[in-house]
Amino acid sequence: MIPVTKPFTPPIEEYTKLLQGIWDRNWLTNNGPLVNELELKLKEYLSIPYLLYLSNGTIALQIAIKALELKGEIITTPFSYVATSSSIIWEGCKPVFVDIDEKSLNIDFNKIEKAITPETTAILATHVFGNPCDIDEIGEIAKKHNLKVIYDAAHCFGTKYKGKSVFAYGDISTTSFHATKLFHTVEGGAVFSNSPELLKKMSYLRNFGHDGPEYFAEVGINGKNSEFHAAMGLVNLTFIDAILERRKMLCKHYDNLLESYNIRKQVIYREILYNYAYYPVIFESEQLTTKVFNYLENNGVSPRRYFFPSLNTVKLFNPNECLISENIAKSILCLPLFHDLTLEDVDVVADLVLKAINL
Repeated sequence: MIPVTKPFTPPIEEYTKLLQGIWDRNWLTNNGPLVNELELKLKEYLSIPYLLYLSNGTIALQIAIKALELKGEIITTPFSYVATSSSIIWEGCKPVFVDIDEKSLNIDFNKIEKAITPETTAILATHVFGNPCDIDEIGEIAKKHNLKVIYDAAHCFGTKYKGKSVFAYGDISTTSFHATKLFHTVEGGAVFSNSPELLKKMSYLRNFGHDGPEYFAEVGINGKNSEFHAAMGLVNLTFIDAILERRKMLCKHYDNLLESYNIRKQVIYREILYNYAYYPVIFESEQLTTKVFNYLENNGVSPRRYFFPSLNTVKLFNPNECLISENIAKSILCLPLFHDLTLEDVDVVADLVLKAINL
């Protein structure tokens, strides 16, 4: 079986070296030395001045919304993982879906202003599959209407826009370090902001609001992460350049095998250094997508219908019509992509895709 993804696992002896220090110190969590070291090394690697390491990417979204004191309506994309919209509702706000651009698969900035009402307080946009949104245009709209901008950058480790990490944009950017991401800490996430004041506020929010052992600056939650997770991140960070390079090579091999057939790809625009986080392909119909999916499954390959369904069709999320997102969600498959995938595996997957199309 070739799965859609597998976590990268470093040499176990490199991880256990750090575990010995955890045992010696008997400091397992609560802002330990490895958490602090990981934050410093991530800031150095990403050339980012401010970040906080958190327990997961969903907590990162919730803390971002809380830190910006958002109320009312938040404009967002229907083509994302459920956590993007559920975090909005969890924090007492209302998601307002704006359809996507059919090429980039990101929220269509041309349609945002039409969705703005007196109740709108922010735009929460996802950089889908690590492909940056129209950052400049969204920023101009937000400035014009006095809105905050949060980016769900869960897929974006290693992606750059105009020479800077995509995490550098927006009032707050969030990411996930879940085991399935190309950089992971088993479970984890982070928030980024260019505002030291916002970062300080979020540091209170992730630790119950503590401002010292007996004082509280905010009403907070437990968004901290452990030394064990930070240890995994520290080891994995030493392999990240090799991980990024291998994913690029595997994606280029897919491209070479599939380029002569009528399979649409997500468009990555100029000024973007892409991280090859996923390998999505878009078929001409839901019927063909289902046929390819079933054929792969029956032959030992597990693709994923990601993202499906389009979130604007979910009853929990104030449904409205977003025809492009609905069509893409029905027609897209993410093919297997992970560090240990071989070129021979890619050959097998691509061959099965083409056979399914021609059945």
